[in-house]
Amino acid sequence: MLSWKTCRPAGRTADRGGATICLLAVGLVFVLVGLFGAALGAARVARQQAHAAADFGALAGAGRALDGDEAACARAGELAGANGGRLVACRLDGLDVLVTVEVAVTPVPWLRRTATATSRAGPVRG
Repeated sequence: MLSWKTCRPAGRTADRGGATICLLAVGLVFVLVGLFGAALGAARVARQQAHAAADFGALAGAGRALDGDEAACARAGELAGANGGRLVACRLDGLDVLVTVEVAVTPVPWLRRTATATSRAGPVRG
């Protein structure tokens, strides 16, 4: 009857855990790539959210353009805030309203960024 020791090739010693270290390294690479992908996805979602908040804010402000700069920008700020953004800049250019909104994003706990978008709305010119 053969035992495990007799089937082992000559000159081989006991395992030293090299495969475990390699497996842990590969697992760490997968975790880091996944974390990077999640951070990238969060940044893209924040950018889209900033665009939507700026668009809605500009449309709301354009609806109040005849009431003046203060009323138009106040309404734009309300709608930008309701859509998860923060109004950074707002100005009236004739009957057009130009709105800049930013959305804060924290893709990973130690990294905080902002996504900014600008939008213009006003009457149709033909």
